[in-house]
Formats: sequence, structure tokens, C-alpha cells
Amino acid sequence: MSSAAVRDRWSIRDMPAMEQEQFELWQALLEERTGMTLGQERKMFLETSLNIRMRELNLSDYDTYYQQLVTGTTEMKAMEWSVLVDRITVQETSFFRHESSYALVEEFVAEYARRPGKQSLDVWSVGCSTGEEPYSLGMLISEVFAAQRSQHFFGITATDISLPTLSKARRGVYPARRVERVDAVVRERYFEQLNEREYQVVTSLRDRVCFAKLNVLEIKQAPMQDMDLIFCQNMLIYFRRWRKRQIVTHMAERVAPGGMMVLGLGEITDWSHPDFERVPFKDTLAFRRRKDDRERT
Repeated sequence: MSSAAVRDRWSIRDMPAMEQEQFELWQALLEERTGMTLGQERKMFLETSLNIRMRELNLSDYDTYYQQLVTGTTEMKAMEWSVLVDRITVQETSFFRHESSYALVEEFVAEYARRPGKQSLDVWSVGCSTGEEPYSLGMLISEVFAAQRSQHFFGITATDISLPTLSKARRGVYPARRVERVDAVVRERYFEQLNEREYQVVTSLRDRVCFAKLNVLEIKQAPMQDMDLIFCQNMLIYFRRWRKRQIVTHMAERVAPGGMMVLGLGEITDWSHPDFERVPFKDTLAFRRRKDDRERT
């Protein structure tokens, strides 16, 4: 059945009501698999997201869909879970979102660019969604390095739990309305207009970003090490307080001496680490790893 036929057959009024017991089962499954929590106020959001997918699968009740995700074949469960997570994960983002955080990164990169010799700036964008964040970081770093005529290199690793979202990010194609908010000079340098409705990030910048699937519940096993900059915003809000601290601690373990970790303002309020100090910068939440003894001498 085509998606158009499914839409004709179903309407919002046809959505089955989700009982509280069913909601709690789905809440527990999502938290177990992704760590994300959905409060009672987001019950309607979950109902709507599940129903859209259930229509596409020609399923009419939550319990049947739940059983497919829990008891189906390993391959089927993995594929379906990937699609569902993409639907449920909020992907509201934009280029250079939260200006103060990028201003701090600009200062950090400028300091790095003044180091002698050729070095590589290693960056990790955690929870990269559809790619606006890592591409924004790439544009900023390129501009700073060019302005200072730095010979340094840089590479960005961008991770997210959703495979469909990562596929969109790799393509780097965005609606014109989103790209046209970027500074005109920067837009001209880093985007190609495909048509009246779409722009694509230029190949030279896309080649600087490596996109990879990562569930932050498994971040302790992530291969990234000695990162100069970790940028993680608008992701921690979905997790419980204790899990936020756990995730941030595991990220901190991957920051190189002298490196920096930039988080979303207000997303975590009770984290500290003996090797890190808070960066005093207006309207930002960032921590700098102290340099080890070798770098102090």
C-alpha cells in the first residue's frame, strides 16, 4: 500500500487512544534502548509519532507494534528501531545555533591557530542530528584558520543515534529558508545552490566531517580519544539527571589536555571534575581540561 493510500485511509481522528499502561511500557522501552525519557506531557507526541509509523506498517494497535519491536527477528528489530528513533528524536536545529557558544569556540580556535607548526584540531559533535552543528563548526574553524593563515588541519567526527538522520547529514542538502539565514559571505563560500529550494554544503567541507552512528548509552566504548573540542548541545535535556552526569563524564574522559567541552546552557547544573575548570564566558556552559605537567613545562 502506498503512503498516499495510507494517509487517505487514516486520519488523526482514527488514532487509537493510548492507555496509561501502554504509555509506561513505551516510556520504559525508549529509556532502556536510548536513555531518553518522555514525560507525561509528551504522551500525545508519542501517540502521534507511533501512529504515523503504524499507519505505514498497516498496524492498528500499539501492543502489536510493541511486540514486533521486542520479539521480532534481530534484523527486523534493528531496522525498525532505527526508523522509529528517527521519528521520535526531536531534530529542531539550525546553523550557528546559540551564538555565544560559537563565539567561545571562535576564541578557542583562534588560540589553537597560533600554535607553531602544523597540527590537527580534532573535534567531536555529539548528537549532531541533521548536520547543521558540525558543518557550522567546520565553517567557523575554516574561517579562523584562513584569517590567521594557519597551516593547521582539522577534522570533525559527528555522531547521532539515528541512521536516517545521519544519511541526511552526509548529503548536506538543506532548504533554502534555513541556509539563507547564514551570513551571505559564509553562505557563498560553503554552499552551492542546487535549485530555488535547496542548497548543498560544498564537497571540501563535507569531506572534513565523518558521520557515525553512536548511542550515547554506549559512549564509554566510543573510539574517540584526545579530542581538542567536544560540542554537545540540545541533547542532554532528554536524559535523567544521573544519566546526564554519566554521559558528560564519559565525554570528558575523551578531551585532550588543554581541550574544551561545550555543553548546552542549563542542560546540566551539578557536574564537576577535578581535571576540568569552568570556562567563564557569557551565556555558555563550557569546561576546559587542565594541561598536564608535560605541557606546563
